[in-house]
Amino acid sequence: MRLTANLSRVDLIAMSDRLLRAINAAAWAHDGQLRKGTEIPYISHAFAVMYLVSQQPGVDEDTQIAALFHDVLEDASERYSAVTMEEEFGEDVVEIVQWVTKDKELSSWRERADMYLEKLEGAPQSALIIAACDKVHNLKSILTDYQELGELLWSRFNSGKESQRWWYWAVYETLQRRLRALGSAGLPIFDDYRALLVEFDAIGND
Repeated sequence: MRLTANLSRVDLIAMSDRLLRAINAAAWAHDGQLRKGTEIPYISHAFAVMYLVSQQPGVDEDTQIAALFHDVLEDASERYSAVTMEEEFGEDVVEIVQWVTKDKELSSWRERADMYLEKLEGAPQSALIIAACDKVHNLKSILTDYQELGELLWSRFNSGKESQRWWYWAVYETLQRRLRALGSAGLPIFDDYRALLVEFDAIGND
C-alpha cells in the first residue's frame, strides 16, 4: 500500500502545471454532462482516455492534453471553444482534437461515422492513438454495462448492436492499417482493443 501511494505521489509531482491546467479545463468544459444513460460524470471518460494514452510509448504532453479534450469541440464547444483551447494550450493541441472530432452538422449517425473513418485515413499518429484509447474505454464501458442491463443497453445508442459492432471493428481496422503504414502498429493498446472486440462479438451468443 505504501509503495502504491508513493508512486501516485511521484506521478502527481511529475505532472506539469500545463497538464494540470488542462485537466481542470476539461473538467470545467464537461461540467454537468453525464455518460450516456448513466449518472456518471462525463469527465471520467476523458480522464480514462488520457490515462490510456499516457501508457503508450513515445506519447508527448500535447497528445495527452488533446486526449483530455478529445470530445470538447464535439460536445462542449459552447463552453470551451477551439479559439480558447488554442490560446491556452496551442495550435498543435487543437489540430489533434479536430482530427478526432465528429462533424455535428451531418444529419445521421452513419454519416458522422463514415466521415470520422475518412478523417482517420489522413490523421497523424497522435490522433490515431487517441482514437484507439477512446474506443477501448467505450468498449470496456459497453461490456461492463451489458453485464448489468443485457439487451436493454442498446436503447442508449443512436444505432443498434450490429451497427455498434460494425463501428468498433471499422475503427480498429482503419487504425491498424494507418499505424502499420506509419511503422507503429504494435502499440500496447491494440492488444486490449482486439480482446474487447472478441468479447463484444460473443455478446448474445451464449
